[in-house]
Amino acid sequence: MKLEQPEVPLLFSETVVPDIFFAEYLSQMPSNSVKVYLYMIFLSKYKKDIKLNDMSKKLALPLKDINEAITYLEQNGFIIQKENGYIVTNLQEITLHKLYSPNLTASPEKIADVAKNKARAKVIAHINNAYFQGIMGPSWYNDIDLWFKKYNFDEQVMIALFEYCFSRSALHKKYVQTVAEAWGNNKIQTWNDLDLYYQKQEKLAKIKKTIAKKLGKTTLTQYEEAYIEKWVIDFGYDLNIIEIALKRTTFKSNPTFEYFNNIITDWHDRNLKTPNEILAFIEQRNKQKKDTKQLEKQVAKASFDQRQYDNLAFLYANSGVQPVEFPNNSNSDVPKVVAADFLNIKGDINV
Repeated sequence: MKLEQPEVPLLFSETVVPDIFFAEYLSQMPSNSVKVYLYMIFLSKYKKDIKLNDMSKKLALPLKDINEAITYLEQNGFIIQKENGYIVTNLQEITLHKLYSPNLTASPEKIADVAKNKARAKVIAHINNAYFQGIMGPSWYNDIDLWFKKYNFDEQVMIALFEYCFSRSALHKKYVQTVAEAWGNNKIQTWNDLDLYYQKQEKLAKIKKTIAKKLGKTTLTQYEEAYIEKWVIDFGYDLNIIEIALKRTTFKSNPTFEYFNNIITDWHDRNLKTPNEILAFIEQRNKQKKDTKQLEKQVAKASFDQRQYDNLAFLYANSGVQPVEFPNNSNSDVPKVVAADFLNIKGDINV
């Protein structure tokens, strides 16, 4: 006995897409790849041949985009190329294979971590219900467990991670991973660490805004912001110190951030940590410059006086008259020199 079902008209037929696709893969897949993938599922149900040119017209996509989408789908295991076409893979089986890892024995470490694992299980359940409406994809569980271990986040920090990404409408793995890595690199492990980190970030943002305003800029470039982060985060300087550097460049028509950086880095290299220490250093250096200029004037004057004396000796040398020395002692017998003595000078006098 042969059983048959009547052929269902296209209007009433359905193309089944696994729920795991929406929960696990949709947010990460490029839009063109989503179009091509769904259309390939539709064609595979009817065992239709895939003609790329026809697909390009049907989906209103350039042939180049079709080829790129197929490459993406193949590289990520959604389809497999055969000699005569492609096979759409079973997403449930692929996902199960990725997640399955046999655990035949319980290590002492795992037994000791039972309490911690229970607490983390509650966190994961909260994340699932609060941010995924209870349908979080299976691979998220592995990722959360990995971030717990890799960055040593406590439970509050893990919840804050998802709240942060969710509030920015960026609850996809690449973004969450990027934020988690940034927090890990900044040694954030506890709620207190996270709170201090964002206090610093808020302070940094205000300093950037203030500096931009004082310099008449609406925005700062990436490189200019990097300089400010260096002064604030690496050097530990606040706006009061940075403003001292800004004020010292008022005589320059268009000072650059590199110029500011040279000044501020010099202060840091000299281990100057407070505004008072920096102002005292500037005052001392200005005094040294003033003393140096005064000394240079004195040296120049002494040199000029010496030249005058040398010229006078040269005058006597050309005249044939012996120079007269005038002792400092007023009681000494000082020879008197009268105008007649100079009348006896013969020859040209070169002064």
